Amino acid sequence: MNNLKKSPIIFWSLELLIVVSIIFVCTKISFVFSPIGIFISTVFAPILIAGVLFYMLNPIVNLLEKIRIKRFHVTRTIATIIVFVFLIGILVYLISSFLPRLVTQISNLVYNIPSLAKTTTKSINSYSHSGILKNAHISDYIDKLQSNAYTYAQNSLGSITSSVGQIISMATSFVILIITVPVILFYMLKDGHKLLPSIKKLLPPKHREQTIDLITKMSQTISKYIGGQMIECLFVGTFTSLGYFFIGQNYALLLGVFAGICNIIPYVGPYLGIVPAVFVALSDSWVKLIYVIIVVLIVQQLDGNLVYPNVIGKSLQIHPLTIIIILLAAGNIAGLLGMILAIPLYAVVKVVVQYIYNIWLLQKRENDSNIKL
Repeated sequence: MNNLKKSPIIFWSLELLIVVSIIFVCTKISFVFSPIGIFISTVFAPILIAGVLFYMLNPIVNLLEKIRIKRFHVTRTIATIIVFVFLIGILVYLISSFLPRLVTQISNLVYNIPSLAKTTTKSINSYSHSGILKNAHISDYIDKLQSNAYTYAQNSLGSITSSVGQIISMATSFVILIITVPVILFYMLKDGHKLLPSIKKLLPPKHREQTIDLITKMSQTISKYIGGQMIECLFVGTFTSLGYFFIGQNYALLLGVFAGICNIIPYVGPYLGIVPAVFVALSDSWVKLIYVIIVVLIVQQLDGNLVYPNVIGKSLQIHPLTIIIILLAAGNIAGLLGMILAIPLYAVVKVVVQYIYNIWLLQKRENDSNIKL
């Protein structure tokens, strides 16, 4: 072994050969790991949804737990039950009053899509034959877009009608989510504060405090990002809906909710959120389109200058160019879910790297000072 270490080329060649051999063997026994993959894919969605709700509701539980009225003290379990009752009340209100209006607007929009497409096409064609757009051949691009959209719709409908089993499987998964998420969330809120002390007992005494400090910072980063994003989405969705309603935009509630949901994706989300509103406005008039753009600009300016700095602030400290690169890579790797999860995951990794670097720098300074002494 000492001879191998003296010849680096042979040593690293042997290491590389061992790694390649391990990877090759793992590909041949992939059936051993398939149950693990199935287990992870099954529990991933419920734990992810419950985790997001946990970071949103845990500050409320912590606040209720501090309430003391004479001899009465709100325990963690009571605080969790109060939050659950409050959450159920909000869901009942949304399902009874908000959801029917949203479903009505969705059904009306789906029913009117053909007429909206024809009106939008006529409006664009009428302006494409005059002025600067005369030589742009926009009508050709519109025809291609319509044919591609029609082909895509036919293929989608065909795949949906031919895969009844997939629809049943999706419905079953949705029911399982509805059942499992509240149970997981309840125990997360009730016993979540016991996690760090339990981890602390398992860690070696030398690195115990540093590891707990790192986990705390990671948790704070995730909590601030999730809470901030939810407030941002609520703000954008609410005020975009109000703005659309004020200018007389059709399907104002639906388009505002869509804009709020799209705002989950940083930088790219606002552009995606305005696309349906643009087509709906074009089916009405160019003046309505200008009004829609003004509403979106006002809401995004308020969000970018008031809400985002105060709610999320500069805690993530991620450059916009870095965010765009991460979103492009994550979108190609994992689609929409990757674009949503990429930024918080990057923020957590960044916290870990910065923490480890600071510890290494501190130890280096201590060693240098000891050497000087």
